[in-house]
Amino acid sequence: MAENNHLNVPLAAPRMRIGLLGGSFNPAHGAHRQISLTALKRLGLDQVWWLVTPGNPLKDGSGQPKLEKRVVAARATADHPRIVVTGFEDAIGSPYTIDTLRFLMRRYPDVRFVWLMGADNLASFDRWREWDEIFKLMPVAVFDRPGYGLRALAGKAAQRFAANRKDDSDALGLAMLEPPAWIFLTTPLSALSSTALRSAGAKTKSKKPKKPAGKKVKKAAAKPDKKATKKAATKSKPPAKKASKAALKGRKPTKAAAKKGKPAEAKKPAKAVSKNNKKPKKKAKRH
Repeated sequence: MAENNHLNVPLAAPRMRIGLLGGSFNPAHGAHRQISLTALKRLGLDQVWWLVTPGNPLKDGSGQPKLEKRVVAARATADHPRIVVTGFEDAIGSPYTIDTLRFLMRRYPDVRFVWLMGADNLASFDRWREWDEIFKLMPVAVFDRPGYGLRALAGKAAQRFAANRKDDSDALGLAMLEPPAWIFLTTPLSALSSTALRSAGAKTKSKKPKKPAGKKVKKAAAKPDKKATKKAATKSKPPAKKASKAALKGRKPTKAAAKKGKPAEAKKPAKAVSKNNKKPKKKAKRH
């Protein structure tokens, strides 16, 4: 990406039909792309330009990413040869839409521009600087958004230019109509919004990371299996060598060993008492 490429004004040829979608694109998302693709098809546009503003005067821009970073991210989201992303508003020195549109019309007087916006922006359009002049400067296409349709059509801007609203059947020729001329298009609704995405990102960052479940494992590892340790020690211990008989001969046995090792003595045979050995009974004296 060349230096300051994001500040370049896109090129345009005479009689081109170009839709302009402005915003902070913080961040760009699928709903921006969906509106752009619908505009290319239903309004018969040659291109859609995303005008990434350096700062929205109606919003707090503190903490938002730098313009160049948002342009790069928006280009990645757009990912279409007919969607052109630019941040040239920073070069002209004004954050207001009316100044940007006047600049482009002076630069490309023969190009047919159409201002594109969601119903959420139309609902509060009367807060924009010279909002009624925007309606008089170029045709406007409004795309329905979830929860904003009725509120937008009942708002001050829609009521102010109610007589200039065109039917859906005039969509293809809207870019060629003289302003004020605007149309309200119902499209597949997307609930995506930059505000919601930023909030979701902030909540994700604020969540404390869970403590790793390693303590239980460490405790379990600290208490080895006694049986397994005993078996391992038994296996690793070399078997005791048996003492040779020769070694035993030269060693005096202990009393315990003598008792255990002394063979049982044979019982002495009882003396046979023979008849001959019997003492003769004394004969009774005769008187």
